Amino acid sequence: MTIETRNVYITSVEGETGKSSVALGILDALSHETDRVGVFRPVARSTNERDYVLELLLGHDSVDLAYEDCIGVTYDDVHANSDAALSKIVERYKAVEARCNVVIILGSDYTDVGTPTELSFNARVAANLGAPVILVLGGRVSGGAELGLSRARTADELAQVAEVAAGELRNEHASLLAVIANRVDPAITQAVRFTIGLTLNDESVPVWAIPEDQLLVSPTLQNLMSAVNGTLIQGDQVMLQRSVFGVVVAGMSMVNVLPRLTEGAVIVVPSDRVEVLVAALLAQASGTFPSLAGIILNGGFELPEQIQRLIDGVDVNLPIISTSLGTYETTLRVTRARGKLAAESPAKYSQALAVFERSVDRRALIDLLEVKRATVTTPLMFEHQLLEQARAAGSHIVLPEGNDDRILLAADRLLRREVARLTILGDEGEVRARASALGVDLARAQVVNPQTSELRERFAEEYTRLRSHKGMTIEAAYSIVSDVSYFGTMMVHLGLADGMVSGAAHTTAHTIRPSFEIIKTKPGVSVVSSVFLMALADRVLVYGDCAVIPDPTSDQLADIAVSSATTASAFGIDPRIAMLSYSTGVSGEGEDVEKVRAATGLVRERRPDLLVEGPIQYDAAADAAVAAAKLPGSEVAGRATVYIFPDLNTGNNTYKAVQRSAGAVAIGPVLQGLNKPVNDLSRGALVQDIVNTVAITAIQAGQEAAARSAAAAEVTA
Repeated sequence: MTIETRNVYITSVEGETGKSSVALGILDALSHETDRVGVFRPVARSTNERDYVLELLLGHDSVDLAYEDCIGVTYDDVHANSDAALSKIVERYKAVEARCNVVIILGSDYTDVGTPTELSFNARVAANLGAPVILVLGGRVSGGAELGLSRARTADELAQVAEVAAGELRNEHASLLAVIANRVDPAITQAVRFTIGLTLNDESVPVWAIPEDQLLVSPTLQNLMSAVNGTLIQGDQVMLQRSVFGVVVAGMSMVNVLPRLTEGAVIVVPSDRVEVLVAALLAQASGTFPSLAGIILNGGFELPEQIQRLIDGVDVNLPIISTSLGTYETTLRVTRARGKLAAESPAKYSQALAVFERSVDRRALIDLLEVKRATVTTPLMFEHQLLEQARAAGSHIVLPEGNDDRILLAADRLLRREVARLTILGDEGEVRARASALGVDLARAQVVNPQTSELRERFAEEYTRLRSHKGMTIEAAYSIVSDVSYFGTMMVHLGLADGMVSGAAHTTAHTIRPSFEIIKTKPGVSVVSSVFLMALADRVLVYGDCAVIPDPTSDQLADIAVSSATTASAFGIDPRIAMLSYSTGVSGEGEDVEKVRAATGLVRERRPDLLVEGPIQYDAAADAAVAAAKLPGSEVAGRATVYIFPDLNTGNNTYKAVQRSAGAVAIGPVLQGLNKPVNDLSRGALVQDIVNTVAITAIQAGQEAAARSAAAAEVTA
């Protein structure tokens, strides 16, 4: 059966509209609805220099295409023979289309001929590819190209541009699908939508407006270093990805420069003004002045050996860049540098998606494109599902490890995407200073120092009450609750946070021991266990227990199965439980088999509503053909979604084997059985692992809250 490939053509009427961030937002939205998403660039800038926008889009997890396959022609080809170029574009596009369910086609960038002629050619391409057009309008107009100045367009000006562009598209028989005004003055977004809609007078064409965002348009320090042909001579390489929000030219004494420092600014300093350089570093180290993004030394003079020794002794990782250019040329290039939405800047990447999500109705956009939801669930689709569920839950999560960069980077992503409200534990000055150095925004996070918090005394009193049967004293408790894991757990216990995620820098025991002492297990649950959510190429399975209980009894195994089924349901997975063993049905005997058989009976007894099969071998649980031979007629065999391993040795090794050999994304461990959600991270966790685990914890917390509300309502009734 042939499936029609959907496509959409994203174009603008001029350069610098932020079309790439719009394309990224649309690509991300589509990737959560269907697999095999493609990207195509009809006209590339050059064959010698790789197109960074195309590379950005191809770098998205949902796209699996080679760069060379996604290019149509160059500007030179269009100039030489536009008809021949168009034919080649169609031919190369068809090769991409054949491999995809949906294709995003990104129009040219107006780096060659910035006239209506270029829009006209884009419209011709769109018509010949049968692709509806999303028109991106720029909310700013150049007001001084030499210095990179611009001003905001009014709603009437944007409406006029939209009207002219829509006419051009009609002339070339291209279909206008939607209009997105980007980089709009935040104060007039509603007026822009209304005015453009009124001007176009077509209710079938929705209009959205995305406000100007300082982070997205600001260049990174890396951009500035490239602009001045500079070299990093000192400081943290990672900080080159920090965005620059201002420029201070230090052509005066430091007494006059200091009051002009602003947050995220770069200072341009002549390299022979070493006293200014030293003063700038001291200002950065003091913490009493705005945090700088970096320093650019111009003029090309080498630093004296004594000054270099002095700099080496200052505990500041601030990047220092050297360029041979003079002050005027350096300043000119710095002020003209443009920000690029690059995959190397995680903060910009996350912010672009966050701003798009807040401004564009993604559901309406998907419906416009008539993209059918895939019957499979890819890892990327599942991760998106987690974020959406977590966002809807509105939970408050505490992160005890504020001294770990991965936690701060993950917190930045979570806050930008509004996945959860966060409290980070640590010294507030140190946490915020490190966040600033990393270029992440934690303004919406609460930072609490367990050592000095006024909550410490309250927590000590509560912990003493909880552990009085163990002889706990208030003095000992006061010391214990200052530990970040205990402090975070007490926040969850007393309802000051809905859940906790830790373990990036602490052992599993350190993370979950306080939970056993304080939060305890749910009624009717004998053990705390864990599962991994195993996102395979086309579906998500639940593996348990792979992290907590070494050798569970039959009773514990039954508890694990019931808890795992509940966890599966919480994440949209229909639970069909396979109680794994080395034999299937009645074919084998032995103590290990009998343990699984007994556990299966207990599950059926406790939860007759659950589908469960056991003992069963993995191949019979996973493969329909094997299931038909070994357990014909079973509702679970060949279709299992929840796999319960007989012991930790089997479970842990199996999940790692599947993760490494089958390329599955292992999300977890997810702890289950506690009264309130606490989840443990691997000490090798990546930033995305932390994001996923926080999302899972937020979802668990939301469901716990819903269950408590339902129970309270039932009692009241």
